Amino acid sequence: MTDHPDLTLRVAELADASSLAALSVEVWVATYLREGVGDAFADYVLQEYTPARMRAVIAAPTSHIIVSQNRMGIDGYIRVDMGAPAPVVGGPDVEIRTLYVQPRHQGRGIGAALLRAGLAHCAEEGVARVWLASNAENTPAKAFYLSQGFERVGETQFIINDQSYLNDVFARNCPG
Repeated sequence: MTDHPDLTLRVAELADASSLAALSVEVWVATYLREGVGDAFADYVLQEYTPARMRAVIAAPTSHIIVSQNRMGIDGYIRVDMGAPAPVVGGPDVEIRTLYVQPRHQGRGIGAALLRAGLAHCAEEGVARVWLASNAENTPAKAFYLSQGFERVGETQFIINDQSYLNDVFARNCPG
């Protein structure tokens, strides 16, 4: 399980949208903006992670979000998107779109617990295999996914304002 005694996993609700948007901005900025905040990145993150967009994702029938909540609030979440084909030949069509844990809560088993819950949801839905992409320079995330039974199956590009960034594509079978 986790060494986070107050951890609760639950399905996201519309009322969680603002918390999920704020958490997403925090994790995205901490993970990807290591050399300062340029306009393109600032515009991307502030347009992508808004309460309105998070409400739309929570309400979408093809998305499933599970949050981890401690006694003070949400500290992580996983987003699974159905009907999202992998960018590799023969890849699965269910994506783990997001797995974010606040940096100060990482290393406590929250990410692994969220991943298990997301994979269990996929298995309940009859999904055999899932995929995800991780920035090629995000060594800790890549090591985590490999330790959780994912295998690298290819690569893709993440594009912001005509600039592309290499991402590794990982896949694994769902339990059951």
